[in-house]
Amino acid sequence: MQLYCESLTTYKRLPTREVKIGNLIIGGNHPIRVQTMTTTDTMDTDATVEQTIRCIEAGAELVRITAPSKKEAENLQLIKDALRSRGYDTPLVADIHFTPNAAEIAAKIVEKVRVNPGNYVDKKKFEQIDYTDEEYLEEIERIRERFTPLVLICKEHGTAMRIGTNHGSLSDRIMSRYGDTAIGMVESAMEFLRIARSEDYHNIVLSMKSSNPQVMVQAYRLLISHMMQEFGECYPLHLGVTEAGDGEDGRIKSAIGIGTLLEDGIGDTIRVSLTEDPEFEIPVCKDLIERYQNRSTLSSNVPEIDKLNFDPFNYTRRKTFQVGNIGSKNVPVVIADYNKHIELQPNDLKEIGYHYDDATDKWTIADTAADYIFCKKEPDFKLPGTLNVLLNYSDWQLASDKEKCSPLFTDAEYLNDAFSKSDKVNFVMIDCYSEGYSTDNTQFVFEKLKTDHTAVICLSSMNENAVQSTRSMFVELMQHDIQNPVIIICDSNHSTTDKSLIHYAVETGALLIDGLGDGVCFGYHYSNPEIQTPLALLNSIAFGILQAARTRISKTEYISCPSCGRTLFDLQETTAKIRAVTNHLKGVKIAIMGCIVNGPGEMADADFGYVGSGVGKITLYKGKEIVKRNVNSDVAVEELILLLKENNAWVETTKL
Repeated sequence: MQLYCESLTTYKRLPTREVKIGNLIIGGNHPIRVQTMTTTDTMDTDATVEQTIRCIEAGAELVRITAPSKKEAENLQLIKDALRSRGYDTPLVADIHFTPNAAEIAAKIVEKVRVNPGNYVDKKKFEQIDYTDEEYLEEIERIRERFTPLVLICKEHGTAMRIGTNHGSLSDRIMSRYGDTAIGMVESAMEFLRIARSEDYHNIVLSMKSSNPQVMVQAYRLLISHMMQEFGECYPLHLGVTEAGDGEDGRIKSAIGIGTLLEDGIGDTIRVSLTEDPEFEIPVCKDLIERYQNRSTLSSNVPEIDKLNFDPFNYTRRKTFQVGNIGSKNVPVVIADYNKHIELQPNDLKEIGYHYDDATDKWTIADTAADYIFCKKEPDFKLPGTLNVLLNYSDWQLASDKEKCSPLFTDAEYLNDAFSKSDKVNFVMIDCYSEGYSTDNTQFVFEKLKTDHTAVICLSSMNENAVQSTRSMFVELMQHDIQNPVIIICDSNHSTTDKSLIHYAVETGALLIDGLGDGVCFGYHYSNPEIQTPLALLNSIAFGILQAARTRISKTEYISCPSCGRTLFDLQETTAKIRAVTNHLKGVKIAIMGCIVNGPGEMADADFGYVGSGVGKITLYKGKEIVKRNVNSDVAVEELILLLKENNAWVETTKL
């Protein structure tokens, strides 16, 4: 076992125990399973059955249904009977939060129950309590007494269980000892797992969910490490980024969090949590899993990694020196690929956040404006001051403004001392172990880079295992103490925009989340115009990835739950309404939660919260503090804006 996965240089599934859930087996060498959760009222049997069928027919292999109280748990029998009578035998999962008695009822009906260690027995009142070691152990014994009956029922009925820790709902007891940390999430689950193992019950799946992909990834890695150290084995893992939101941002967040782990062979079942109808989650899951079907386990030219030069359990950005506006403490840059444009015009730059007003001869620059453009030749008009140009070396030689333009060298060109170079910024391409890769050539480049404080490295790989290949090159750079900043180059040949989005998010996000990379550049399929991704979308994806990886904040962030039977208002409509009036608030994190079960806990990472507290009623939060209770939903958005203004988080919009 190597740290937290089987291999750091190629694709190998992490061996886990097999867990039977009805007619489905998770873990071991079985396929990665797809699941989702209904959004209907569990007491509305017909609606829940119909939505469950839509999810199954879309490809869901498990369907979760909320059971917040005894009556919903009991109604699971009617739902299950109706599905079975119509020929659907897909396993059902009961989602339990605060009510152990509901879990015990559900465990006798459905194939799996999900419990949250943060609120199943423990409390979450945001209170700081200092426990002595003796008092702490007494609390664990109290958990044992309350949790063991469910374990025994599951064992008797052959029911599986997910011990699902959520970052935002860690109990006050765990928070008091471990803080709001990934290790706190792990210990919360391990306490419950130890109790289950003491009863010889092993039909268990675990999850470590967070709305922050960075925290989520670190928690899963730590959980694997702790299970292997303590038990010598690993239980199956359910992957998901909780409260990811909707649209492009929700998909990017989910792809980074889930994909980073899948790349290392971690994960046995996945759920993409979107603030959309549940059947729309399934295609995203399928696109993610498709990346790993028939994935090669060969490492090609990639050297083995015996030891990482960075801590995979704690974020630290790779140490670099500054070249121009790249590296050191600068936020990662975005390079837009205009190489397909023959004659670049000022209006072409609208796609990447630069709007030119011919009447005033001025540029307006968006917060999500790219930093560089990669062109065939030097533009023949004056560029905005913040935008720089990247040209292939032969094209750069012809450029008139060599201050504004920087050359891009192949490794052979860079090593040729006869070639002139910029005295400010030079970009150097290094291939990461693709076919034809030359170790000797790269070592010569390494030696030259060490003393060249004008050089920015551009890493790319054509390997199927591109994430592992590029990460291995980062490790080599650190082993040679090369501190030049690095741009991650990522191209996509996928046939749909959705697949390309996932490709970019995984292949760059998996590196950025570990502090690797000082910029990104995305390319796309040039041979078929019908499947080319528009530059505006590529630019949006790039900034979305940097934001989700917590490396460059350029827009408002929404932490929005995917809705379920507990939701007390139309979550999709409300999210769209809030987004429409707040999406100009750069860096502000707003949580939109359907009910108090997920609300106060899951929005722990947010600056402000909008939480359903009753039918037609909203409670507003600043951080974890309630500031307005039971606001009528018809004026709640206006009250949220007022709250933002009162806390100096509001700015008036400016139209581009």
